[in-house]
Amino acid sequence: MDIDRTLEEAIAGLLDQRKAGATICPSEAARAVDPENWRPLMPAARDAAGRLAAAGMVEVTQGGEVVDVATARGPVRIRRR
Repeated sequence: MDIDRTLEEAIAGLLDQRKAGATICPSEAARAVDPENWRPLMPAARDAAGRLAAAGMVEVTQGGEVVDVATARGPVRIRRR
Protein backbone atom coordinates (compact mmCIF):
# COMPACT_ATOMS: atom_id res chain seq x y z
CA MET A 1 0.00 0.00 0.00
CA ASP A 2 1.25 3.48 -0.88
CA ILE A 3 0.41 5.14 2.44
CA ASP A 4 1.09 8.66 1.19
CA ARG A 5 -1.33 8.34 -1.73
CA THR A 6 -3.87 6.51 0.46
CA LEU A 7 -3.84 9.35 3.01
CA GLU A 8 -4.19 11.99 0.28
CA GLU A 9 -7.19 10.08 -1.10
CA ALA A 10 -8.67 9.76 2.39
CA ILE A 11 -8.37 13.53 2.94
CA ALA A 12 -10.00 14.26 -0.43
CA GLY A 13 -12.76 11.72 0.21
CA LEU A 14 -13.56 13.07 3.66
CA LEU A 15 -13.69 16.65 2.35
CA ASP A 16 -15.96 15.52 -0.50
CA GLN A 17 -18.43 14.32 2.14
CA ARG A 18 -18.49 17.68 3.95
CA LYS A 19 -20.29 20.87 3.05
CA ALA A 20 -18.30 23.66 1.38
CA GLY A 21 -16.00 25.40 3.84
CA ALA A 22 -16.08 22.56 6.37
CA THR A 23 -12.81 21.25 7.78
CA ILE A 24 -11.40 17.91 8.84
CA CYS A 25 -8.61 16.97 11.20
CA PRO A 26 -5.65 15.00 9.81
CA SER A 27 -6.50 12.36 12.43
CA GLU A 28 -9.77 11.67 10.60
CA ALA A 29 -7.80 10.65 7.51
CA ALA A 30 -5.43 8.54 9.59
CA ARG A 31 -8.39 6.80 11.25
CA ALA A 32 -10.04 6.20 7.87
CA VAL A 33 -6.88 4.46 6.65
CA ASP A 34 -6.23 2.41 9.81
CA PRO A 35 -8.90 2.64 12.52
CA GLU A 36 -6.96 0.41 14.92
CA ASN A 37 -3.45 1.85 14.56
CA TRP A 38 -3.97 5.43 13.33
CA ARG A 39 -1.69 7.33 15.72
CA PRO A 40 1.57 6.32 14.00
CA LEU A 41 0.08 7.65 10.74
CA MET A 42 -0.31 11.21 12.07
CA PRO A 43 3.00 12.59 10.73
CA ALA A 44 2.24 11.07 7.32
CA ALA A 45 -1.31 12.49 7.42
CA ARG A 46 0.04 15.99 8.11
CA ASP A 47 2.57 15.52 5.30
CA ALA A 48 -0.24 14.44 2.95
CA ALA A 49 -2.16 17.61 3.86
CA GLY A 50 0.97 19.62 3.10
CA ARG A 51 1.33 18.03 -0.34
CA LEU A 52 -2.33 18.70 -1.14
CA ALA A 53 -1.91 22.30 0.03
CA ALA A 54 1.19 22.74 -2.13
CA ALA A 55 -0.82 21.43 -5.09
CA GLY A 56 -3.50 24.06 -4.41
CA MET A 57 -6.21 21.54 -3.53
CA VAL A 58 -6.61 22.32 0.18
CA GLU A 59 -5.68 24.85 2.83
CA VAL A 60 -4.30 23.92 6.22
CA THR A 61 -5.55 26.15 9.03
CA GLN A 62 -4.88 26.73 12.69
CA GLY A 63 -7.17 29.01 14.65
CA GLY A 64 -8.97 29.82 11.40
CA GLU A 65 -5.80 31.19 9.76
CA VAL A 66 -4.02 29.49 6.85
CA VAL A 67 -0.68 28.05 8.00
CA ASP A 68 2.19 26.00 6.62
CA VAL A 69 1.64 22.54 8.08
CA ALA A 70 5.39 21.91 7.98
CA THR A 71 6.02 24.63 10.56
CA ALA A 72 2.70 24.67 12.44
CA ARG A 73 2.84 23.34 15.99
CA GLY A 74 -0.22 21.70 17.49
CA PRO A 75 -3.60 20.80 16.00
CA VAL A 76 -4.44 21.85 12.45
CA ARG A 77 -7.52 21.56 10.25
CA ILE A 78 -7.82 20.93 6.51
CA ARG A 79 -10.37 22.51 4.15
CA ARG A 80 -10.92 22.77 0.41
CA ARG A 81 -9.56 25.90 -1.24
